[in-house]
Amino acid sequence: MRTILYLIRKEFLQIFRDKFIGRAIFAVPIVQMLLLVPAVTFEIKNVKLCVIDRDISVESRALINQLEGSTFFKIKYSTFSEKEAENLLHRNKCDLILQIPSGFSKNIGTGNPVKVLASINAINATNAQLSWAYLNGILRDYNMNILLENAGDLAVSSIPQISFSNRYWYNEMLNYKFYMLPGILGILVTAIGFLLAGLNLVKEKEVGTIEQINVTPVRKYQFIIAKMVPFLIIGLADLALGLLIGKLFFNIPFEGSIGLLFLASAIFLVAVLGLAIFLSTFSSTQQQFMFVAFFFLIIFILMGGIFTPVDSMPMWAQKFDLVNPMAYLMRINRMVMLKGSTFQDISRDIYSLIIIAVGFTAFAVRMYRKTA
Repeated sequence: MRTILYLIRKEFLQIFRDKFIGRAIFAVPIVQMLLLVPAVTFEIKNVKLCVIDRDISVESRALINQLEGSTFFKIKYSTFSEKEAENLLHRNKCDLILQIPSGFSKNIGTGNPVKVLASINAINATNAQLSWAYLNGILRDYNMNILLENAGDLAVSSIPQISFSNRYWYNEMLNYKFYMLPGILGILVTAIGFLLAGLNLVKEKEVGTIEQINVTPVRKYQFIIAKMVPFLIIGLADLALGLLIGKLFFNIPFEGSIGLLFLASAIFLVAVLGLAIFLSTFSSTQQQFMFVAFFFLIIFILMGGIFTPVDSMPMWAQKFDLVNPMAYLMRINRMVMLKGSTFQDISRDIYSLIIIAVGFTAFAVRMYRKTA
């Protein structure tokens, strides 16, 4: 134990002797939280709309006014030429074309079915689906207003209807920052632990100082533990800093146990640190390690459920996430912070993280070779 403590002290001295790393440890979480949390969002606002109104009636104008009053649509163009509207869509000047045919108001007055045509730019499938959903909701409200005006409140109330009300739990205002901050925290902890720990070991290989350790009677497990502990502490310190920034600048709620969150994050850090050191045993230069590390980092992040739900992924991707520590951390962060989940609620994820952490660390110890 005494040997490990001396080695840990040596690692801390070596880390903070590098001025760049010392500054990056505290600068990265501040910049990352302040920039990414408000910037990374899938909310769709200001959909650019081009309107072709061939009816030019009170009814068509009412529909256009309802679109203008929405927070989702901005009418940027109005034309009578379908070719011109399609040209605007091709040039990415507008996102959606709405065509109101002639006879629109006449058919409404006679009770005949009325059709409008919506052409949506679907290069971004998510934007297209949400834009259509917003437009469909506005058209549904417009239909209900017409029904109320023509039939009267009493007649409408006599029609059997299903009454429903919405309630959003855990994020009632649908604030996307509340959803993204736990994910950004996961990226932050991963970047600090995964990249810096591996680079630290490979840098010693490059400058040759690791040979001085290799010729000593220090055991492999002692050396690996000493390499992991400093970055484990630094990662948890950055997590605390990220939570503080989230509370002060974005008023992020925290419903669960902060101790449980730090426990899960500590286990997660052991897993990613073990993998980083395992990969660094195969790397001779920092450039080699960075190339391999980014490969794993991108896969872990994109498949970890930060931006898209894991349940929506193909089955093979869900199987892969069984060994993806990021997927477990994302669920834990959001459940603890937003839902106030207890240990029993996330015990399966924590036990899985423990297995992954033990496995990666064991691989790192086994693959490290002491050579004189």
